[in-house]
Amino acid sequence: MANRKYFGTDGIRGQANQAPMDAETAMKVGRAAGFLFKKGTHRHRVVIGKDTRISGYLIEPALTAGFISVGIDVVLVGPMPTPAVAMTTRSLRADLGVMISASHNTFEDNGIKLFDPNGLKLSDEVERSIEALMHEDPENMTVPPQKLGRAKRLDDAAGRYVEFVKYTFPKKRRLDGLRIVIDCANGAAYRLAPAILWELGAEVIPISVEPNGFNINKECGSTYPDLIREKVKEHRADIGIALDGDADRLIVCDEKGQLVDGDQIMALIAKYWQSKNLLQGGGIVATQMSNLGLEYFLKSSNLKLERTKVGDRYVVEAMRNKGYNLGGEQSGHIIFNDYTTTGDGCVAALQVLAALIASGKPASETLHVFTPFPQVLKNVRFAKGAKDPLSNKKVQQVIKEGEKTLGGKGRVFIRKSGTEPLIRIMVEGESQKIIRKIAGDIASEIEAITK
Repeated sequence: MANRKYFGTDGIRGQANQAPMDAETAMKVGRAAGFLFKKGTHRHRVVIGKDTRISGYLIEPALTAGFISVGIDVVLVGPMPTPAVAMTTRSLRADLGVMISASHNTFEDNGIKLFDPNGLKLSDEVERSIEALMHEDPENMTVPPQKLGRAKRLDDAAGRYVEFVKYTFPKKRRLDGLRIVIDCANGAAYRLAPAILWELGAEVIPISVEPNGFNINKECGSTYPDLIREKVKEHRADIGIALDGDADRLIVCDEKGQLVDGDQIMALIAKYWQSKNLLQGGGIVATQMSNLGLEYFLKSSNLKLERTKVGDRYVVEAMRNKGYNLGGEQSGHIIFNDYTTTGDGCVAALQVLAALIASGKPASETLHVFTPFPQVLKNVRFAKGAKDPLSNKKVQQVIKEGEKTLGGKGRVFIRKSGTEPLIRIMVEGESQKIIRKIAGDIASEIEAITK
């Protein structure tokens, strides 16, 4: 099957106001996706949400025009977390959901993520079908004037999501007595996340909650953990939670400012859920990037680790197919099949807090569940359109040599980024010195052939 031109591992992404993240392409996406999902004679509708970046004002009306042109009604929910859009799509029995966001990227970029009627991210096959329709003659898809769609705003979308997230917290539990710093990355959850925590009884210290269109993810949020660490210590908080721009992932830090990534969060919740007989499938699902320490910890608890390709939609797919109800990524996308269809930073935060309360101990004694293996990550950029560096025999040879050096006591994992012209290198093992050398050798070889 042909490769996708526009879609990467998480929708379409690029610099705002330049192809493919310009108004013209957005309108084509709306028209093509709307046409593809228009089945039956009922009045069709799509839910469109966005984060707080300035270019949302460019992409949102262009998508809206595309959908309306093929006879689909548009429900606009404004700035909302990605998982809130997925939830609202299901709740309103919509035919499609769209989130306008470039997730953890800075304001210069934007993206388009699409959800099916069940709130699930689209398969590669469906994305290819949308791309094919984007090149079709518009006259083959557009409707006559009397059949045009309409657009309206859903005023209570935020309240619906707040109540939904609170519902996922254990009944009769409260957050009274907990002082929590929440960093909203000046993004989509800047009003909702603090409200959820406060309504459950916490003392809330919200930071990065003044979006201006340009400051999303700027020196804040889950990709800039220094801020949350500093503020937790400054306010003598019990725990810190940092979301990314579209609030579909999080990182956590304890009262000492020590960070807790997605692997530790999954281990914590798996252990807590196992004790409550809530864990299904006999383990969890994670990607190839998750630390070996997580795998060893799960084995010691008689639990399995099912690994998938990188991307939360692949995690969701494996969870649904194999009966797991917990999965996620090291980056902090955590998926709970009992509640959500995509990563949800707010729901994950409440599950972490539930485990913390149940332990009766400080976060520093509760959240660090296993000792991670040393891990080195490197990114090597290559020219767009250049031949795949990973098909080069010299590169393949140096990768094999690295694997041989580890001798089964570690991993080498190399992949092409789905959103940028990057080769991502991950090496883990018992010795920091050895894995750093292996990663450096592989990076140098890739750089040598891409110059």
